[in-house]
Amino acid sequence: MGTILKGMSRVRWHELTHAYGSAVGVPGRLSRVAWGDARTSASALSDLGLWLGELAVFDATVETVPFLWDLAVTDSVTNRSGVIKLLQTILEHANPPEIEVQQAAHRAVLDGRSVADVLARDGDAAVRAAAGELVAAIDSHVCESCCPSA
Repeated sequence: MGTILKGMSRVRWHELTHAYGSAVGVPGRLSRVAWGDARTSASALSDLGLWLGELAVFDATVETVPFLWDLAVTDSVTNRSGVIKLLQTILEHANPPEIEVQQAAHRAVLDGRSVADVLARDGDAAVRAAAGELVAAIDSHVCESCCPSA
């Protein structure tokens, strides 16, 4: 697969879940985002959003976030701004029954803060705008699982 999505084959996707069940389809969607044209990429991102972040976050979300960061910084990816928006969606959603999963998913996004800073200075205006919103979301992020009250 080259340098984009390196290590994806080492993830045990069949043991992970997303909003609709088994996460075995996640690698295919990530590949479509990485190498697909604008339409293919947008469709794959829509699926990933529904599966991994719009309803809640899941164990598959945690494993997917590092690959999303890789896609966001890869110039050949046609919908980098959409990838960045998905990272923000993940940061904004929860999974109260599984607080440890929620915390891990949020931490995976929060740990990319320095990457978001670089993206906020990108040559692509859509990437800059999405990254600027993500930086603001990271900087203002507070949730019970990430910042438990004393």
